[in-house]
Amino acid sequence: MPSLYRRITVPLAATAALSLAAFTALAETPQWIWSAAEAKPNQTVYLRKTFNVQQSDAVRLQATGDDELTVLLNGKPVLTGQGWDKVQVKEVSDAVVKGQNVLAVTGTNRGGNKGAVLVKLIIETRNKGQTEIVTDASWKASETAPAGWEQVKFDDKDWKPAIALAPLGGGSWANLNEKSLAAAANLKEPEATAVKDIKLKEGFKAELLYSVPLKTQGSWVANTFDDKGRLIVSDQYGKLYRVTPPALDGKPEDTKIEEIAVEIGEAQGLLFAFGHLYAITNSDKFPRGLYRISDTDKDDKFDKVEQLRAFPNKGGEHGPHAVVLGPDGKSLYCVVGNQTPLTEMDSSRVPRHWAEDVLLPPLVGRGFMRDVMAPGGWVAKTDPDGKTWELITTGFRNEYDAAFNRQGDLFTYDADMEWDFSVPWYRPTRVCMVQSGGEFGWRSLSKKWPVRWEDSLPPVTDIGPGSPTGVAFGYGAKFPAKYQEAFFISDWSYGKLYAVHMKPEGAGYKAEFEEFMSANPLPLTDLAVSPKDGALYITIGGRRVQSGLYRVTYTGKESTAPAPLTLQGEEKQLHELRRSLEAFHGNADPGALAAAWPQLGHPDRLIRFAARIAVEHQPLATWKDKALAETSPRASLMALMALTRASNGDRAFYEPVMNALERIKFADLKGTDRELYVRVNMLAFSRFGEPADGVRKKAIGRLSSIFPTSEPWLDVDLVNVLTFLGDHAFVAKAIPILENAPTQEEQIALAQSLRFAKAGWTPELRERFFKWVCLRAPTFKGGASFDLFMQDIRKDAEAGLTEAEKVALKPILEAKPDVKAPQFTFTLKSFVKNYTVEDIEGLLGAGLEGGRNFVNGRNMFGQATCFACHRFGQEGGAIGPDLTSVAGKYSPRDLLVHIIEPSKEISDQYGQLEVTLNDDSKVYGRIMNLAGDTITLNINMMDPNALQRVDRKLIKSMDQSKVSMMPPGLLSTLNQNDILDLLAYLLSKGNKEDPMFK
Repeated sequence: MPSLYRRITVPLAATAALSLAAFTALAETPQWIWSAAEAKPNQTVYLRKTFNVQQSDAVRLQATGDDELTVLLNGKPVLTGQGWDKVQVKEVSDAVVKGQNVLAVTGTNRGGNKGAVLVKLIIETRNKGQTEIVTDASWKASETAPAGWEQVKFDDKDWKPAIALAPLGGGSWANLNEKSLAAAANLKEPEATAVKDIKLKEGFKAELLYSVPLKTQGSWVANTFDDKGRLIVSDQYGKLYRVTPPALDGKPEDTKIEEIAVEIGEAQGLLFAFGHLYAITNSDKFPRGLYRISDTDKDDKFDKVEQLRAFPNKGGEHGPHAVVLGPDGKSLYCVVGNQTPLTEMDSSRVPRHWAEDVLLPPLVGRGFMRDVMAPGGWVAKTDPDGKTWELITTGFRNEYDAAFNRQGDLFTYDADMEWDFSVPWYRPTRVCMVQSGGEFGWRSLSKKWPVRWEDSLPPVTDIGPGSPTGVAFGYGAKFPAKYQEAFFISDWSYGKLYAVHMKPEGAGYKAEFEEFMSANPLPLTDLAVSPKDGALYITIGGRRVQSGLYRVTYTGKESTAPAPLTLQGEEKQLHELRRSLEAFHGNADPGALAAAWPQLGHPDRLIRFAARIAVEHQPLATWKDKALAETSPRASLMALMALTRASNGDRAFYEPVMNALERIKFADLKGTDRELYVRVNMLAFSRFGEPADGVRKKAIGRLSSIFPTSEPWLDVDLVNVLTFLGDHAFVAKAIPILENAPTQEEQIALAQSLRFAKAGWTPELRERFFKWVCLRAPTFKGGASFDLFMQDIRKDAEAGLTEAEKVALKPILEAKPDVKAPQFTFTLKSFVKNYTVEDIEGLLGAGLEGGRNFVNGRNMFGQATCFACHRFGQEGGAIGPDLTSVAGKYSPRDLLVHIIEPSKEISDQYGQLEVTLNDDSKVYGRIMNLAGDTITLNINMMDPNALQRVDRKLIKSMDQSKVSMMPPGLLSTLNQNDILDLLAYLLSKGNKEDPMFK
């Protein structure tokens, strides 16, 4: 039998041992070309090449000419140079378009009979590797330049083929070869991020054990430990490898890498369990699914691959991701993103009557995943043979990995949609407890559910913008107890490993998180604690970026004795109650209603969710009358939610549900019950459809009379319902709220519904609304889809106008907005003062003690444009730090200093980089994304879509900038009382005495 492992010497020297097809297209050799075999003195020739691009993440141009050249891309000059030994390099991603492109080159020979140009265009695509467009005989040449010759549409059929004079490294230019070409361009071959550039919690030590050769071993995205304490890793687009780390006192160069020579790879999730290696694939080469890889003859070499379950072969990066060992030690849990539909399930803890559950058509924007409907990303349980499958939870966006805690609760780190920055349905990356029967509310486009809707589950904590990858608890690590109990989560794009510290709260958990390890860049992919040496092993890589393997150990003086987190007292009772209710999920049980019904009105949201799911699994006939007769307001609302969902749109329930809602007095409801009341109305209209006139009239009477409530997001939901119902009275009350709301998220949420309002308009109200649509909304900033979302609002709103209204509104419809800065209000504020800390700090004592106006504080948060960058509660931007929890982190004076002097102390989490390029030019910003050798930076925190791409090979240095991205002077239009209200608003989040925070 041939060896199933091939030893690869470290460091790897032989680059031809593996096929490059899995990593990159074969490199083309550029030729020196001209229009003829010999050049004329002072001659200029014109050369062009058309090519097609369907996708590109980074495009780099290298060019040189004997004696001069200018390169144009799609008619745009992008590079000039003189002297054939002086290679010019330029990042030209922004000049490339999807479809047909043209490279056009003017070459000039100043003397002698040797004229030539050499060009290499390198196109990198994260999923397909690298392709190159190079100068060769396929180019067209001319000694004259007709008009438009540099454009794609120019017809060059009369041009002659270019003459290839010599390959790179040959002819009169032999001194310039592949190696010297890179050296002349000062290109730097990427290496795994150096340890000296990594920030790590005090007392911990990081080692770079292995910098992965990209061309031969790819970019590692998944890892797991086998039963002998060796790592098994997978290249995202290639093979599996086995890694034997050196001893803790050994040297990195002793790391042993072995190729696993079985026909499987491209795994995004790996798990060694039950004596086998399990792999989850999300690729075309190895069809998406769960695989088991075995060593059948026990010779320590894998020799058998079985696909235990094929998943629907759909989706891109949002597909199958991870496989996790169940807490019972007898089962597997599979983690799958929202682009892969459910596999066939034998049972489901999630009631199988999911729907979109929104009332009005969504905003489409770029239309990403517009055809994908509920249930979204999912987690399922199976046995070691992959025979029986049970659906556990749904509604995630793109949860990449998961891990169980000691109590047997599963946690994941779900992804955000960065294209949705600064719109009301944006949801930051978040840690979620994967609760039985769960629904986390992901829907495509603008249909995502807000956390306030109780038919979904809340996160344990929001993290912020990022790209979630591998997660793991620190169990078994030789770390201080705090970090043994931590939930470690990886953010790929921002290069941060967070330690999330969870404590029981009610039937679930609350959490705080801190940055444990970070660097720029540090594209974290996976992590695992070694059962052999107690160290934390971390891989970086993915999307063909430079990959590496690191080991983190603790070298401090704290005790590393375990101190397991345990459930006690009330939390223990509530967790046990939740689990007892979850036992009824997925099956009809005679005892379910008796156990679950009393808990529908429970104060704990997770308990009443678990109770409702238990009820929904029971035959409808056994509890429908009970639901309609329930008199306790909260229990009634939960029961009506269950009935509305479980009735599968049966309109026979329409009027009874409405009558039951009529009996509930909104004025008697408080806090979350008010939100729940409006949400149940929304669900009923969504599930049962257009109401009959009598039902509609009664519903309008109930809901229009309570609007507005002065609770911003409750009013947003009411505007949505009243628009659907066609109420005549609410528009006159909604427009002032739209005009004066302090955040663009709240304004957009209102306009998103108002664009379909058909009743209640007057000429004045139409004018005020379209001033918002045409003059204010275009000044707002957001993610990549933002402008298209605003265009959708305008298009739908204009479609509702009569011809006479279009004529009357023509001056507004044709007006050009001033888009220089966000304009959250039409009420202009004048300059007051450029404040110093000394101007305000004397007022912070008695000035913040009671009587402050939180509503005005929220308004000032908008006026000072804080909401443009910062999230507070469930609204605001995503580029700056989330300020929801500042009350527990900063004193009033510290917070004031951060606002007035933003560069005095810059948050590590949100500081910007100063990137110096080879030509000594500088780019400032935060890393937002990576692909191959390209780093994408946000260069303006006021505009999430202000991006600049930088080629990593062209970077001389990257350092933390000493200048904050946050501009000074944000308080200059506020008076002192406004500033105190703003500080009180930020520092009093969660104050139970104020209705703003109930």
